[in-house]
Amino acid sequence: VLTVWCIYFFRNPTRITPVLSGVNKNNLIISPADGRVIEISKITPNEEIGLPDGDWTRVCVFMNVFDVHVNRSPMQGKVTYKNYVPGSFLNASLDKASIDNERLILGMETENGKNIAFVQIAGLVARRIICDVDIGSHLRAGEVFGLIRFGSRVDIYFKNKKVLAKLNQNVVAGESLLASE
Repeated sequence: VLTVWCIYFFRNPTRITPVLSGVNKNNLIISPADGRVIEISKITPNEEIGLPDGDWTRVCVFMNVFDVHVNRSPMQGKVTYKNYVPGSFLNASLDKASIDNERLILGMETENGKNIAFVQIAGLVARRIICDVDIGSHLRAGEVFGLIRFGSRVDIYFKNKKVLAKLNQNVVAGESLLASE
């Protein structure tokens, strides 16, 4: 039974990432994780996120142990920042998890010249963050960049976009729209 559950947990289903054409083709932010939107807020990110000062929108997606834990790039662009921060393993649905828990931060310059950041945060049970990209890597929207094992969360920071996600909405990595211009 445990073996079957592990196979189920580490599944990586095929996803079809929405795309626009023309002038707006790189303006969609796609969910980087399966799960439930637990927070949408305006925030000034702390220095470790690697973004300039100012108000940024943060959308937090919590993954329970039944969600797919493969993480996908929210936009197309080049990874310009990577920062691993060791920490605790609190319940990832708590706000303080974004400050206290083990996390891996990726900054990206998107194809349209904007900056975003996305943060893999380990949870209560998760003890391993896996990230398969490094600074200089180019990612397509919806492309797999890593995974977090056994219950965790992904936060995404962006500016000047209309938030399409709703609080408590279930989202699908690589498919669900979080924001657009």
